[in-house]
Amino acid sequence: MNTRKWGLCLLTLAFLYAKPLFATDELDHAEDSAEAKHSDEQGGEEAHRDEHGRDEENRVHLNSEQRRSAGIVVERLTPRPIPTEIEAPGEIHLNAYASSQVTSRIEAQVVKRHARLGNSVVVGQPLVTLSSVSMAEAQGALLVAAKEWQRVKKLGRKVVSERRYVEAQVTFQQARARLLAYGMTPKQTKRLINANNISRANGRFTLLSPQAGTVIRDDFLIGQMVEPGELLFELTDESRLWVEARVNPKWTSHLDIGAAARVLAAETWIDGKVIQVHHALDESTRTLAVRLEIPNPEDRLHPGQFVRARIQTGESGTSALTLPVDAVMRSPDGDWQVFVEEEPGEFEPKEVEVIRQLPGLAVVEGLAPGTRVVTRGAFFVQSELAKSGFDVHSH
Repeated sequence: MNTRKWGLCLLTLAFLYAKPLFATDELDHAEDSAEAKHSDEQGGEEAHRDEHGRDEENRVHLNSEQRRSAGIVVERLTPRPIPTEIEAPGEIHLNAYASSQVTSRIEAQVVKRHARLGNSVVVGQPLVTLSSVSMAEAQGALLVAAKEWQRVKKLGRKVVSERRYVEAQVTFQQARARLLAYGMTPKQTKRLINANNISRANGRFTLLSPQAGTVIRDDFLIGQMVEPGELLFELTDESRLWVEARVNPKWTSHLDIGAAARVLAAETWIDGKVIQVHHALDESTRTLAVRLEIPNPEDRLHPGQFVRARIQTGESGTSALTLPVDAVMRSPDGDWQVFVEEEPGEFEPKEVEVIRQLPGLAVVEGLAPGTRVVTRGAFFVQSELAKSGFDVHSH
């Protein structure tokens, strides 16, 4: 093989080996470009983060007017003494101060029922119509007395004697008072007099509701004869109930009227307060009854239910980070969270752990002392954050 042919062979081999080397350089260049692009994208993402390295998308901004109208209060989280409690069994009772009974004051017969068990009633609503011979006699006497009194007043003191004038006035007042004592109302007696119709003296009268509330008892039948004082209706306002907690007498000195309390009923803790402490021990249990008042949301609680009560008696020597229960919210994923003010008017949700619940308070962990937390108006902040379209929980 001559020199020229050898030269061509060597040139061909050099070209074949050089091509993949060129391709490798192009791949390295592409990878460098991708890394540079990724670096630029990261730099762009970092631009959306605040100077502390946090994602600002999960925040909500509220101006001063919004904060003021929503009643938002922000406080620094500081360790506080944990209140001490005593625990006692209890039973739910009607609130006797918000209950009433409706009875007939005279012997009468039930003519018509206007309300039924479970009905909600308002003040002055008709409950039952009764008929009575005694009422008929009293109604007739009132009409006669009213007519005589009107005649005497028209004649005046110059025409009739003083004795007749006074007798007519007293007779009218006594006849009217008798109807009121029998169960008619002032408006009902006034309508009877103004009607000036003797046929209205038929002995019928309607008992009205003395309060707003719920009918919880109505044990009678149409046509039934009822005696004076016989119970026809029992009404109560069930929005607030009583709990009779049975407490060891040794704790009496530690109980104060108005002290915070909570009751476990239907697997839910309900906040309440102490309103009364009995002064006599129960003879059978040798315990002291402490009366608590609790709300009854959605009418879930009823008299006769047994509950567990916890009553606050003071403060222990242990301190912890505590917040009002309304300041701790549930995030969409079910975790507990609070709203932290990172900057003035800038609120961000932060997950916390609720390690204990007390009357009106939650003992939390997961935040540093001094953190500025929304203690009032957290629900408004959560609503505003939800309306912004972001997840209402910390990433």
